Amino acid sequence: MAELGSKGVTAGKIASNVQKKLTRAQEKVLQKLGKADETKDEQFEQCVQNFNKQLTEGTRLQKDLRTYLASVKAMHEASKKLTECLQEVYEPDWPGREETNKIAENNDLLWMDYHQKLVDQALLTMDTYLGQFPDIKSRIAKRGRKLVDYDSARHHYESLQTAKKKDETKIAKAEEELIKAQKVFEEMNVDLQEELPSLWNSRVGFYVNTFQSIAGLEENFHKEMSKLNQNLNDVLVSLEKQHGSNTFTVKAQPRKKTKLFSRLRRKKSSDNAPTKDNKSPSPPPDGSPAGTPEIKVNHEPEPASLDTPGAAIPKSPSQSSLPAVVVETFPATVNGTVEGSTSSKRSDLPPGFMFKVQAQHDYTATDSDELQLKAGDVVLVIPFENPEEQDEGWLMGVKESDWHQHKELEKCRGVFPENFTEKVQ
Repeated sequence: MAELGSKGVTAGKIASNVQKKLTRAQEKVLQKLGKADETKDEQFEQCVQNFNKQLTEGTRLQKDLRTYLASVKAMHEASKKLTECLQEVYEPDWPGREETNKIAENNDLLWMDYHQKLVDQALLTMDTYLGQFPDIKSRIAKRGRKLVDYDSARHHYESLQTAKKKDETKIAKAEEELIKAQKVFEEMNVDLQEELPSLWNSRVGFYVNTFQSIAGLEENFHKEMSKLNQNLNDVLVSLEKQHGSNTFTVKAQPRKKTKLFSRLRRKKSSDNAPTKDNKSPSPPPDGSPAGTPEIKVNHEPEPASLDTPGAAIPKSPSQSSLPAVVVETFPATVNGTVEGSTSSKRSDLPPGFMFKVQAQHDYTATDSDELQLKAGDVVLVIPFENPEEQDEGWLMGVKESDWHQHKELEKCRGVFPENFTEKVQ
């Protein structure tokens, strides 16, 4: 008993509860057998039927909404894998690669945003709506028990009054219990009589708001998704057109973009500065093998001049005794290209000239040391003064038209992407 008391439950309370359950059970049996009348409230019973119907519909809606959200998440995953597949098969040199990657990112964000808004504006609202039903359902059940208690107290009081031998003390006590049971029942009954019709009527506005939210979110989602799909379609149409004519847009290889001109000009100004005794232009820069071919000359003693006393008259050039002069010219190799040295001595070509290329595509210069090219421009290729400054896929040169006009490398030369050109000479 002490243990029961420590938990706030006394033996008397337990006995009272057990007695109530027995009394209710007996009353329900008598009512079912027709030996005791039952208080009926048809209006309330209709409210209870509506409540149960509303609870069933709401539970089903909640379940189907969760299924819908699971489907959205599954579609998101499927769409993500599909776009990942597109990104993997989209080759780097195809036009629109960056656009397809951006479309894939936006596609992923759109799905996530759609799912989250459905949770916030539909599922959570649905959960809140259904959250009120358990409490009301419990109160309806409790009202039913209090109604049985009321009927039981009423029957007990009536039986005492109709007994042949009346006991006024028992009648007074039964009357007191009847009034108490009636009061408890009516308080609960009045509250539910007000709440149940109000809850039933609220379903209309709730369903309207829920389905309007879902429809609006879905409409906006498909509208934005339609834009992304149209953008993707445009990119793929562009790819198809360029593939049909095999004219993919040519892209230059990335450069380190070392500022060549700043170093070249400083070096050039110091190397080519004329002295007081020598005002002739300086030779081609060191490190330009094509401009300074190696020449080996084998000399024999020169014949004596006619003015020299006692000297013998030299033989004619046709005679075999003429001193042999052998000139050996070795071709220069620049950037892996072997060119004849004689071309560098032509006055109409820049020093160190190696070969000509013609631009096959327009190229827009992105730095001050780059050449601006138009399709058809002819470029005279020359070596880099410092080979270490040459980036892979880039050449140094001067446009032929600029060279003929200015004849000054410092003003005209620049680097350009090799894959925008084709060698012509």
